[in-house]
Amino acid sequence: MPFDTRDVLQVVDRDGVRLLTLDRPESRNAFNQALWCATRDALIDTAEDPAIKCAVITGAGDKAFSAGQDLAEMADPSSIGDGEEPGYRTFMPVLEAFPKPLLAAVNGVGVGIGLTMLPHCDLVFMADTARLKVPFVSLGVTTEGSSSIMLPATIGWQNSAYVLFTEPWIDAEMAVSTGLAWRQCPAGDLLDDTLAVADQIAAMPVSSLVATKQLMLAGRLDAVRAAREREDAEFERLVGSPDNLAALEKFFS
Repeated sequence: MPFDTRDVLQVVDRDGVRLLTLDRPESRNAFNQALWCATRDALIDTAEDPAIKCAVITGAGDKAFSAGQDLAEMADPSSIGDGEEPGYRTFMPVLEAFPKPLLAAVNGVGVGIGLTMLPHCDLVFMADTARLKVPFVSLGVTTEGSSSIMLPATIGWQNSAYVLFTEPWIDAEMAVSTGLAWRQCPAGDLLDDTLAVADQIAAMPVSSLVATKQLMLAGRLDAVRAAREREDAEFERLVGSPDNLAALEKFFS
């Protein structure tokens, strides 16, 4: 492959469909710098590859889709090289504007970005054993992934307020009923069910798929980018605050 997966991302192609598997099961597929960059590069390559019409993203193992940002790495400034931009900041613009159909197969726990990336996917399939959560407020920070605008647009204002302010675990039934996921599947059938729809999409002309996706994105992309910039500024303001430090100390104790 033309990008470096750094042993944290599996990439498999099959008849016009590219399957991207977050592969840090020992860390519940949490995003460290390597995984942010590998997934970003894989999406860029997928967007530019004329043979690929559709992408599917899932997690390795049966316990987690993604546990979100690797908090241990987040607390260690040396994890990012001198002059290197944090991977999240380079990943999100690629995800927001990804020009081809993107499906998610949520195989297990999705926390933080493991939830907030889902409204950027076109179809979300969720295992009946999977659960989702956004623990931002309780950690003394605020939301990310443009979810301040994408969650209300996807699941409604009041559902978003409940999810962001009280941080419940969201099961597959609730995810489907609110519109956060499209279909609930038995855990053992999740990937097959997702790939079956991906295969249907991949049977379509790629030029028509891209044109349609771009039209769907056109009405929201500027607003999504602006929301992320506002979130980033607030997140940076809150990181290192007394509430944030106390929450992290409690988390790691």
